[in-house]
Amino acid sequence: MKVKLLLLALLVLPSIVFAAGQEEPTIYVIKQGDTLWGLSERFIKDPKYWPNMWSKNSQVTNPHFIYPGQKVRIFPDRIELVPKEQAAVVAPAQKSAPAATVAEAFQEVAAEKTYTLYGSEGFLAEKGFKPFGLVIGAQHERILVGVDDIVYTDIGTEHNAASGDKFTIYRKDISVKHPLNNEEMGFKIIPLGSLQLTDVEKKSSRAIITKSTMEIGPGAYLLPYKDARRREVTLKNTANDLKGYVVESYSGGSIIAAGDVVYIDLGSSQGAEAGNLLYIVRDVTIDQRYVEGRVDKLPQELLGALVILETGKKTSTALVVKSIDTIYKGARIVSQTK
Repeated sequence: MKVKLLLLALLVLPSIVFAAGQEEPTIYVIKQGDTLWGLSERFIKDPKYWPNMWSKNSQVTNPHFIYPGQKVRIFPDRIELVPKEQAAVVAPAQKSAPAATVAEAFQEVAAEKTYTLYGSEGFLAEKGFKPFGLVIGAQHERILVGVDDIVYTDIGTEHNAASGDKFTIYRKDISVKHPLNNEEMGFKIIPLGSLQLTDVEKKSSRAIITKSTMEIGPGAYLLPYKDARRREVTLKNTANDLKGYVVESYSGGSIIAAGDVVYIDLGSSQGAEAGNLLYIVRDVTIDQRYVEGRVDKLPQELLGALVILETGKKTSTALVVKSIDTIYKGARIVSQTK
């Protein structure tokens, strides 16, 4: 069974010390569960180091599949995949004596690379989205409420609701338009907390706020309860060639950096999946005064990378995991660099 893993063609391993004068590499056989992300984390102590390496490399690497049984060459400054036509003639025990400690270290199975989804990232509500219900008022006519406060909703027994049912509370935020063509993408939805129904009538109910991360007031959206506990998203290869744009950020700012949550114009209808790694790139403009028709396109400039955390039909919520240069709203994202 194929194991989907990311191969980094040139991986700097400064913490590996080889014997003086050693020129031939150590050969390591990929095992079930191995991932070069995990190996880079173990030896570089930084699993997100790869974009720095890419930015200094004339050939920007793309994700590839690696499989158990494949061989890689371990050099003092890089890791290389052994081509299939060469793998059959490479001795697995090659250079095991002078680099025994390194080979032994690679016998451990590296953990799959994962990212944490906290449940507070929000999403873009696409065309046709409707909340299950609304907060229509609060006890004592309060405008803002928090934990343990009483509110009223327009959810009742005719909606198949019952006492004890839980709902997640959201705020309808700004309308989001595509930064390139001004197309309506939807509006931003920000989680505020949760509530539990206590007394249910036919078309309304009383509820108590059980969790509040931001101020809650009348007009807040209600959706069926979604557990906000941390969930791990495992890195996976893209099934399709994906191309799109960053259309908005959680913060609303136009400048984006590593650690920021963003919303992109790719969703399940385009084949996007949670865990997909996408590169953030910028096309380099050619000054036609100097090329004299000999050059029509320059290599893309790599700005960083993001990982999709959750998908909608045409949009997704993503986490920027690395930024080499300044990233702006409207930045291009691709699954394969050129």
